[in-house]
Amino acid sequence: MRVDPLHKGLGHIAPGLDPSNVPGFGWNLLREEIGLPAAVLYHDRIVHNLDWMQKFIAAYGVKLAPHGKTTMAPKLFQMQLQNGAWGITLATAHQTAVALHHGVRRVLMANQLIGKENMAIVSRLLHDSAFEYYCLVDSAGQVDQLGEFYAKRNQRLNVLIELGVNGGRTGIRDDHQLQAMLAALSRWKGIVALTGIEIYEGVLNDEADIRHFLHRALDVTRKLDQEARFDRTPILLSGAGSAWYDVVAEVFSAANLGDHVEIILRPGCYLTHDVGVYRQAQQRIEQSNPIAHQMRAGLLPALQVWAYVQSMPEEAKAIIAMGKRDAAFDAGLPTPALHFRPGAGNAVPKPSPAHWAITKMMDQHAFLQIQAGDDLQVGDMIGFDISHPCLTFDKWRSLLMLNAQYDVIDVVPTYF
Repeated sequence: MRVDPLHKGLGHIAPGLDPSNVPGFGWNLLREEIGLPAAVLYHDRIVHNLDWMQKFIAAYGVKLAPHGKTTMAPKLFQMQLQNGAWGITLATAHQTAVALHHGVRRVLMANQLIGKENMAIVSRLLHDSAFEYYCLVDSAGQVDQLGEFYAKRNQRLNVLIELGVNGGRTGIRDDHQLQAMLAALSRWKGIVALTGIEIYEGVLNDEADIRHFLHRALDVTRKLDQEARFDRTPILLSGAGSAWYDVVAEVFSAANLGDHVEIILRPGCYLTHDVGVYRQAQQRIEQSNPIAHQMRAGLLPALQVWAYVQSMPEEAKAIIAMGKRDAAFDAGLPTPALHFRPGAGNAVPKPSPAHWAITKMMDQHAFLQIQAGDDLQVGDMIGFDISHPCLTFDKWRSLLMLNAQYDVIDVVPTYF
């Protein structure tokens, strides 16, 4: 088979070759049948994380709409939906179009829909009667823009009011803004349909502040329900990023809103997890949340970037053929996890020494700090764990799915 080096992550695939055929070729990472660097996913760990989160969600009687912006990989969307997800959360009109094209029939766009062409994209998608779409509103001006646009097309747009906090991101801050927006929604009754309330608690760092914010969302939901403001039954109430989903589940479910309100949580990074910021968050959850504490092994890191040792120009330094173009570095540098020497008769990689550490990354190179005398040489392979999966996924057009034997069992394209 001819090698095509033009497609990063799929250097073996010749033009015109259907990636769905790749598992049949029997490629294996450890036999050096994959061009490195390469981002890989571990199937058994992803399945574990899917099951873990679904059990956690079910224990609270809430529903899951995982944030798809993390991976922008429709194959992974489908795994989440098949495992019980209510829908997929996305951030832009483009992402929404990708999701619908690949069979996702319910999208919560946890963002404001702004701009003529973005509205037009969604308008075209709404021609599919089987497609269920929701977006956020946080100002009267935005509601008026949406109303004018969709009234001309005789279409209904489902929206959730986003609540925000001072110093935070988007979302209304006070009752004055809320009343102005409710007046705008009344002007566009039947066109811009209020279906629920949404928050993003990740803009806060203090748990007490987060709980206060969640109770504010409950108060607004109850108040607007009493005023018969909602155009959907059940009402949607949505929150939860990847760091505080346990607190959101606890507070919202304890409100005993019943079937009248559908609670939707939106963590996305749980699927592949990481060894940095989200591992720290998960450790807090498993220590403090009674349900998570009782469940079997928590979330597992399921994403790695593999690369070669390219050069060893100094006694305590190795240069790795992996850089900022290959792995996230915004929330912590990649962590050496596995070490493998091709052709040495090793069946499986061994754990990397604890003192190995990436100290610097450039576009295509990483500086690995080692110790004099370490058993490392040019051509060795190292598997790196990642902090912040989102910004690793968007560096790759395709990721390879591996089984426990490091065989390639699938190709996972991304659509950023």
